[in-house]
Amino acid sequence: KEQYYSEQHSSLINKAYQTLLNPLSRGLYLLELSGVEPAQETDCDADSAFLVEIMEINEKLAESKNKDIIEEIETLIKVKQEELTRELTAAFERDDLQEAKKLLGKMKYFANLEDKLKTKKIPS
Repeated sequence: KEQYYSEQHSSLINKAYQTLLNPLSRGLYLLELSGVEPAQETDCDADSAFLVEIMEINEKLAESKNKDIIEEIETLIKVKQEELTRELTAAFERDDLQEAKKLLGKMKYFANLEDKLKTKKIPS
């Protein structure tokens, strides 16, 4: 019985650690704790300049076979994610949950780009 409880708690601790480790999942969890629904893919709160930037990065990634360009895109995504993480931290510190929700929506776009980038980097 003790081993069963230990395994259950270990599983919960690992899940909590993974949630808190990633800024996106951590932010979504904090929103959930505050009772705010996270932005959905269909929400159109993202400004048009941001959406154009995402589309351009997507196109560049889809067309690129060059290792240097892929590394350039990887660096750009990393920089944008760090910038959004800093802004998100500031929004939570100000208790501006609507701004946090908007920033998390943007972070989801970059997380999707990062997933596509990882797929692109795996040799076929």
